[in-house]
Amino acid sequence: MKRLVPVIFIAFFGTLLSSCSLEDDSPNFQFVPLQIISAQLPESFTQDETYEIEVTYLKPNGCISYEGFDVTQEEETIRNVVAVGSERIDVDFCTEQVVEETAVFNFVVLYNQTYTFKFWVGETESGEQEYLEIEVPVND
Repeated sequence: MKRLVPVIFIAFFGTLLSSCSLEDDSPNFQFVPLQIISAQLPESFTQDETYEIEVTYLKPNGCISYEGFDVTQEEETIRNVVAVGSERIDVDFCTEQVVEETAVFNFVVLYNQTYTFKFWVGETESGEQEYLEIEVPVND
């Protein structure tokens, strides 16, 4: 799993970068995961319904802009969620103020089994990925 997140970022955003024309052929930003601190999900889902999932994340400095969510399917009803930001790397000074922001993504319930959401919260000192896990049952 530790290697999966960077591979997904590189594949997805590499495609975006290859379609852009930059004068000096060097990007002035890089994509970074943003720490998720909370998520609001309903107590239960109904199959074939769409839900807005509200997520609160941290932007660690003023050179980072929120770009969206990377939601991947680990197993049939397990979803990994990473908030993605783009960080300017062509500036010498960024405000160091941490900013808490909230965004939403839509989720369609396809299966009638309990869903597990694993929201990325960071890495341990030893480099292990940490997640906030929330289970949501599906009504019969």
